[in-house]
Amino acid sequence: MPVTGAYIVPHPPMIITDIGRGSEIQISETINSYHDISKRIREIDPDTIVIISPHSPVARKSFLIYGGDKAEGSFARFGAPNISFEESYDTELISGIKDACKELDIPCEVFGGEYELDHGIMVPLYFIRKYVTRAKIVRIAFTDLPLAVHYEFGRAIQKASEGKNVVIVASGDCSHTLQEYGPYGRSEEGVAYEEKLVEVLSSGDVKGLLDFTPEFLSGASECGHRSFTILSGAIDGLDLKGRLLSHEDVTGVGYAVCSFDTEE
Repeated sequence: MPVTGAYIVPHPPMIITDIGRGSEIQISETINSYHDISKRIREIDPDTIVIISPHSPVARKSFLIYGGDKAEGSFARFGAPNISFEESYDTELISGIKDACKELDIPCEVFGGEYELDHGIMVPLYFIRKYVTRAKIVRIAFTDLPLAVHYEFGRAIQKASEGKNVVIVASGDCSHTLQEYGPYGRSEEGVAYEEKLVEVLSSGDVKGLLDFTPEFLSGASECGHRSFTILSGAIDGLDLKGRLLSHEDVTGVGYAVCSFDTEE
């Protein structure tokens, strides 16, 4: 099986104790779920972890895969410069994804140059690297293209992963407008989006992510839907069982953790 596990995770920097300084206790269910999926990934022992982040610089009409040999980053801008990362890229898989995209006629570029890892990458790695140390990464940014194209891009990742042991991590928060005291207040569109998203994730049939219209998404103040949709394409046709492990909205932002693997 080319993709042996896939995980939807949020990326609030406050979840890290050195940044949250006690406020992270509000989302303890999310923290517990992060440890759960990190242990699952340890059992899989992947060669590579493909991470899709909404916060990496993007191109509107082309998927970006970050190239080079490695990248670094830290939580300095969040007041925790002591937490840093140096990650090696899987250059073979990067080339394979580029080739698969060409074959499937999907716009994709390998983006050269040194770009620091963003928090959409580092928050998942903060937990995963406590349990998994050897895996290389591939870092991907999504586009403004339709959801169906994101799904097909996920299928390209699956095709390129043949013969490898690859885990997909779709980083993204859900709606940011779930509570009056949240970062953007409360909106009916955000609440409706959250309810529909949780329904889809709970069902385990993530192909339902394609049913969200552009108008619905634009009113939802979400950041992760395209990440999640890429993941859904990457696991298309694979025998992976989906489970919604936790969902919290106590900060006014939706944080969902969902696993797709073979573990019962």
